[in-house]
Amino acid sequence: MALLLRTLLLRLPKAWGDLSTDAPLSEETRITSIAEDSRQVQSGSIFVARKGQGTDGHRYIANALSAGTVAIVGELPRAELPALAGSPVPYWQVQDGRRAFALLSSAFYNFPTHRMTVVGVTGTDGKTTTSTYIHGILSAHGLQTGLISTIAAYIGNEALDTGFHTTTPEAFDLQGYLARMEQAGCQAVVLETTSHALDQERVAYIDYDVAVVTNITHEHLDWHGTWERYMQAKARLFQSLSTSQRKPGIPKSSILNSEDRSYPFLREIAADQTITYAAGSDGEAMVTASEIRVSHEGTHFHLSTPLGETDVQLAQIGTFNVANALAAAGAGIALGAQLEDIVRGLQSVHRVKGRMEYVHQGQFDVAVDFAHTPNSLAQVIVTARALLHSAGRVILVFGSAGLRDVQKRRLMGEVACAADLAILTAEDPRTEDVNAIIEEIASGMTANGKQEGADFFRVPDRQEAIDTAIELARPGDLVICCGKAHERSMAYGTVETPWDEFAAITNALARRASHHEDKS
Repeated sequence: MALLLRTLLLRLPKAWGDLSTDAPLSEETRITSIAEDSRQVQSGSIFVARKGQGTDGHRYIANALSAGTVAIVGELPRAELPALAGSPVPYWQVQDGRRAFALLSSAFYNFPTHRMTVVGVTGTDGKTTTSTYIHGILSAHGLQTGLISTIAAYIGNEALDTGFHTTTPEAFDLQGYLARMEQAGCQAVVLETTSHALDQERVAYIDYDVAVVTNITHEHLDWHGTWERYMQAKARLFQSLSTSQRKPGIPKSSILNSEDRSYPFLREIAADQTITYAAGSDGEAMVTASEIRVSHEGTHFHLSTPLGETDVQLAQIGTFNVANALAAAGAGIALGAQLEDIVRGLQSVHRVKGRMEYVHQGQFDVAVDFAHTPNSLAQVIVTARALLHSAGRVILVFGSAGLRDVQKRRLMGEVACAADLAILTAEDPRTEDVNAIIEEIASGMTANGKQEGADFFRVPDRQEAIDTAIELARPGDLVICCGKAHERSMAYGTVETPWDEFAAITNALARRASHHEDKS
């Protein structure tokens, strides 16, 4: 795709940036992409230079010029950029490079969310499952609906890979997915929206209509610093309802978890309507559940809504998925779905990859879950207890990511004490020492009386850790491998190494079977 510079400029607000150029501006220049990484610049790109946490994009303007950029946007005066001295390339100075990148990206694709209903789902845990449920409900309601989640972008029957370790893509890629959805006839889109995406302006200039929160617990404090700042970043999704473009007949709606710590803060943010939900005992919530039963076949509950009551059987396992389903039901109600649409939509979701998903069932069971926070790990253990055979044990395999929230490591160790056995291992150590990360997790276990060699083991290599857990499993046990799930890579140093959690488990099961055959 390409468009003329004059077309792009017509789509932008007046005085969005201060223009300077050493040559007449050619509005017939063809624009092929918007890039904020000089390595992604190609002939016809506009390069957006900005100051970031780790680097300063202004240092790479010369690289962008060599690669064929036809215009530069930056935060510094042109006179302070030697690479532009004597260059005919036009330069726009802006106050905020992140917002400029988002604005240009959206304008390049002609603001696709002006013409689609947009549901944003944020929270610490459960975003992917909730987003998938909402996609199911809106589809059952008769809306052609797109979905952008941690796992992939779904346009009709097509699933598009969104890359390594990506939840909400960067602005240009994100707007590209949205444009493809509009071109495919999508009337609505469900967008998993992280605190990083909100804080880093990746979702600026997206016109949200419904904002949904799952929960806000301990996570990402490496970036946000405090829980309060983390909360404020999440709140930006709800605040955007009052500034985003209105669409005929679509009320701006907040879907809030009345049992969550975030509720008192988020309920004060204006919306046309607020729908509350609670999986527990909150009698004032509008969407609630009762008679919850968890089994190997899934999760059953009785759903109560302003539209009526009915029973629901989810394919997904875990009481925490009831809260996700209630949040999704609230979004469906906000957009006019009927009770039968909600039930049909929820029950149409047969798989959410790596969310309490069985890989092996036999004398002992093995499951995969994305749990990578203290709260989600605790919920997985509770669910595992409900699924255990009479004398079975819960065996966890987990770690904690490098260069991320350090405080949660000890907390995850404390939470893991509720399991019978834990194998502490790698989960994207990045440039940190994996053994140092494991030591921090282990400190949470030893402080609570757990003994290394009896209650937990340190096995830094993740494949070996999974091998160990499966080798130690006895009849009736449940092994749960947490933290990687759907992800296709492991980050060691600055390199993404291919990784497949499901294949690692299959390999470990094969080795166990071979060992047992050799002994017989």
